[in-house]
Amino acid sequence: MAENKKLGLTARIVIGMCAGIFVGFLFNTILAGQEERMLYIFGFDFALKAFFVDGLFHVGGEIFIASLKMLVVPLVFVSLVCGTCSLSDTSSLGRLGGKTIGLYLLTTAIAISLAIFAALIIGPGIGVQMQTDASFSLSEAPSLSQVFINIFPSNPIESMAKGNMLQIIVFAVLFGLAMAMSGKAGERLAAVFTDLSDVIMKLVTLLMNLAPYGVFFLMAKLFTTLGFETIASLAKYFAVVLFVLLLHGFVTYGVMLKVVSGLNPRIFFSKMRDAALFGFSTSSSNASMPVTMETVTKKLGVKNSIASFTVPLGATINMDGTAIMQGVATVFIAQVFGVDLTVTDFLMVILTATLASVGTAGVPGVGLIMLAMVLQQVGLPVEGIGLIIGVDRLLDMTRTAVNICGDAMVSCIVGKSEKEFDIDVYNDPKAGVKEENIDFNKLRN
Repeated sequence: MAENKKLGLTARIVIGMCAGIFVGFLFNTILAGQEERMLYIFGFDFALKAFFVDGLFHVGGEIFIASLKMLVVPLVFVSLVCGTCSLSDTSSLGRLGGKTIGLYLLTTAIAISLAIFAALIIGPGIGVQMQTDASFSLSEAPSLSQVFINIFPSNPIESMAKGNMLQIIVFAVLFGLAMAMSGKAGERLAAVFTDLSDVIMKLVTLLMNLAPYGVFFLMAKLFTTLGFETIASLAKYFAVVLFVLLLHGFVTYGVMLKVVSGLNPRIFFSKMRDAALFGFSTSSSNASMPVTMETVTKKLGVKNSIASFTVPLGATINMDGTAIMQGVATVFIAQVFGVDLTVTDFLMVILTATLASVGTAGVPGVGLIMLAMVLQQVGLPVEGIGLIIGVDRLLDMTRTAVNICGDAMVSCIVGKSEKEFDIDVYNDPKAGVKEENIDFNKLRN
């Protein structure tokens, strides 16, 4: 008898996501206009919102996010140390960094240019009459000089405890370079770090099997609390942002991948499904980094020496999705308030948003803070951000998925240009798939 075929990870995540959205809409309908509603089951009273939404869904989703974030710091540090110390020519690190940062800035500039052009053509804010009572609390962004100072850690342990990615990256690179220059002692330590990397990646694989349940909890809570009236009032803005995100994600990335590296974009997008779904459900490039790293190395064939540098750096400074939101939001807010922006203003928006994608890395609420900086630069009222906060959470899910695809695309281009790329793995449809499903019965024995 043929063995029953198990569902793949992608299918299980999609099922969990769809089930969560359905349950969320159901609860949203039941709780419409009510603070609480009781449900009687087997003689027991259940408060729907308190027990399910604020209880089960919230706890399950937060545990899932926490379990992913738990791996970020050790994964970034260990992988980057392994990648740096394995570089045959340590002088190539500068070239690697230049290519990576240059590509990230280029894609960000293209993203915001597309967003501004689409928003000007469609005009999502023309004729919109909305109240601006919603407030936005702006956290002050650091100055450019302070950004460069903050890149270098004074206490690496504190940087790891706080999850400061740029400081962790700098320390890991320096530590890896020191290991590469330390002869036998460095080789012995490199073997330890290689084993640690294998163990961490196995832990990533274990957690990926719990993803469908985590995604269900996250979607169920989000769509229970999401206001339908908010989406309806901002439908045109929402549609424009979503359209440009998809256009940039598929067309810009696909064309760049084909033209610069010659790789087949269809294979790339097929293998990015799991990582993109993770990014969509978590709304966090950092939380999704373990899955992105595994996808880039195991499925796309980028060597760890490249991926360990490009993926963490991309999760920190690659803000293509956020740049698209900024471009559309700037035009939208200008149209709502009846402000005519000049060509110089639009060029300033592109320049500010592109540089800010690096300059505001690590600042809480980075997307809205970057938008506030852009609005101030062209003289638009920061209060206009209050108009779009209602749907920003849902759009944030999509732009995180776009950012993750951008990280992987740049990793492939840089890896191929540095000859640290396995084309056979890239073309193999089964590469990395065997790692997805874990037999938990064997683990218990």
